[in-house]
Amino acid sequence: MRIKFSKYQGAGNDFVMVDNRSKAYPLTQQQIERLCNRRFGIGADGLIVLENSMGVDFQMIYYNADGFVGSMCGNGGRCVVAFAKELGLITESCDFVAYDGLHSARCISNGDVALKMTDVANVTSVADAWQLDTGSPHLIFFKNNVKDIDVQVDGAAVRNSSLYKEQGINVNFAERIGDDLVLRTYERGVEDETLACGTGATATAIAAREAGLIIEDKVLVNVLGGKLEVSFTKKENVYCDVYLTGDAKFVFKGELHV
Repeated sequence: MRIKFSKYQGAGNDFVMVDNRSKAYPLTQQQIERLCNRRFGIGADGLIVLENSMGVDFQMIYYNADGFVGSMCGNGGRCVVAFAKELGLITESCDFVAYDGLHSARCISNGDVALKMTDVANVTSVADAWQLDTGSPHLIFFKNNVKDIDVQVDGAAVRNSSLYKEQGINVNFAERIGDDLVLRTYERGVEDETLACGTGATATAIAAREAGLIIEDKVLVNVLGGKLEVSFTKKENVYCDVYLTGDAKFVFKGELHV
């Protein structure tokens, strides 16, 4: 079959977008993995299928680059909103369903998309790291000189350790520089360092607040592919009104035989 697709990126986190409202594309795990392959396919950190869903504007189904269904992807969520706007499904705001439930989002005039993330209640200190789930599970290490860390080696070692090998976890290395946070992420499913991770940026901002590294309710997170803004409100022990904001840009579109 021939599949129509669009390519989007948010802070360097790139995705293949497929409009499957007609249910015309029954993609297999192997086909999705091939489409995401940077040498033999389109190339992407993941593939997102947009489908109809009762009571909301659309449903987002996210697949990791390995072809398996993934959990929530923050930058993917922002990009699928931009894709839905391009398709004419929405104008400036929307509600959609993803792996972790209902999300709302709005398109900002400068091309950015602000995505409301799920509330976060459990932030746990684990040895020298912080663990929490922002739609996807994350482990955050606050280090000095993050730019010098071998994320591929160190991230893979943690992700494939006995504690996390079966379920998998995303591994983040971060530090505060000035008023901002600097972040590098090893993503499960991609099994490599990515230029950005939206749920990772969200998790890192919340962990930084818990660790006392920031006192503000809004922070810029510098990733390899650009900047993301994370804002939230802490009510007792729950982080709510959590928003991830950043660019969501169209790259190209085409057709490919699968």
